Amino acid sequence: MQISRLFQMIYILLEKGTVTAPELAERFEVSTRTIYRDVETLSQAGIPVYTSQGKGGGISLSDRFVLNKSLLTDKEQDEILFALQSLSVARLPDSDEVFSKLSSLFRKNSTNWIEVDFSPWGSGQKQKELYTLLKQAILEHKVISFTYLSAAGEQKSRRAAPVKLLFKDRAWYVEAYSFDKDALRNFKITRMSNVQLSDGDGAQLLELQQERMESTVTSREESRVKEMPRIRLVLQIEPAGAYRIVDEFKEEDILKQEDGSFRVTSDMPSGEWLVQYLLSYGDLLEVVEPASVRLEIKNRTAKMSGKYLT
Repeated sequence: MQISRLFQMIYILLEKGTVTAPELAERFEVSTRTIYRDVETLSQAGIPVYTSQGKGGGISLSDRFVLNKSLLTDKEQDEILFALQSLSVARLPDSDEVFSKLSSLFRKNSTNWIEVDFSPWGSGQKQKELYTLLKQAILEHKVISFTYLSAAGEQKSRRAAPVKLLFKDRAWYVEAYSFDKDALRNFKITRMSNVQLSDGDGAQLLELQQERMESTVTSREESRVKEMPRIRLVLQIEPAGAYRIVDEFKEEDILKQEDGSFRVTSDMPSGEWLVQYLLSYGDLLEVVEPASVRLEIKNRTAKMSGKYLT
């Protein structure tokens, strides 16, 4: 967030003239030492910022300094605004304010070129509010308590210190230090419920466990997948399944055939997950190889159809 703070600092100095380091430190909720480091960073970047002592002293910019003329080209101004808009749609704090101020300063019209929604299609307001809560916990170093539905279908209470949000394999996770496991774990967000900020200093707890965390496997889900034996599959998929094939398989694994269907050859982790994944294609998919997986799918579909005989 230093870049955001630096641009805000420039704007404040342009607007107010002279500001003391303690005032800026209070504004950005950092130490005065950090503010003086920022001043040094700006100075090294060629921005005429200076400090003065005594009554009425503080941090100032040269009277001749004009941000949109002397520092950045027109293209660079656009790139900064586009980058800030990217931060804004990710709901990072103060990004909207900075974007608005710099747009005005650069005399640029706002271009709404990107929109990001972390929540899945069809999710309600409660699901959307969860992302805001997790963001708050991460940025403010808070501890959360929640109920988690495991892959085995068990619901258990959990307490953790979130580190970051992670999007992987078409799903959102929160990477957090789990107090139950005394290690970093990834929790799938759609399996979390009753999420609340709880008492406890997440930053201090994370710092105390830093060495152990660095050597810990960062994701229980990833560890489970890595440990699974992999199996080579040959799949025949009808043209109507094309939209999924492009999303879920590598280009070199896909062979489009003359009738418009697809032959997919891919190594995938075996186990119950694989069976459920293949069944999710419905009648659009046929397992060609191996025979063991083909037989398992045949048995599962026979069992499913048996439930509809009456």
